[in-house]
Amino acid sequence: MRAPLGHFDDATPAPELLGSLIAPVADAVRAWEGAVAADALVHVDTEPEWADTATFVEHYGRDLLDKSANCVVVAGKRGGETTLAACVVLSTTRVDVNGVVRRRLGARKVSFASMDTATRETGMEYGGITPVGLPADWPVLVDPAVVDLPYVLVGSGRRRGKLLIPGKAFAQLPNAVVIEGLGVS
Repeated sequence: MRAPLGHFDDATPAPELLGSLIAPVADAVRAWEGAVAADALVHVDTEPEWADTATFVEHYGRDLLDKSANCVVVAGKRGGETTLAACVVLSTTRVDVNGVVRRRLGARKVSFASMDTATRETGMEYGGITPVGLPADWPVLVDPAVVDLPYVLVGSGRRRGKLLIPGKAFAQLPNAVVIEGLGVS
């Protein structure tokens, strides 16, 4: 199949790769429901050493930068409670952690979760975390610019490979909330 964006040698609908996807991602694809069909989620095979955005676009095409999103795990703290959440913003922006995220989580302080916490709690590899397959009780905060794109390149749960997902599918993820101003320049 031809990838819906970019120029990749190996593009496959995610439901055809359930045995190859990392467990939480495979489970989410298997249980996928909503207006966007699971077959619209496409896995592209990529080199793990090129997983980070800057290196990735250098090797796979600068045109992908404006069509790529980062999924970052944050930890909101209030009193003795910690709330983990995911934030999905375009790669050309950064997450407004101390404003939009802090208010949305009702936290006194929000920071990026440590690598150990992010990988342990998601079951995914650092540098490949994706909003597909996150723990069911996590809020998934999504910038509207992500939802507005026809397709978005995002992690696959591993450093090897990426997912190409229709933008509107991010709004149908479990516990997803589209929040204006989440991604800032």
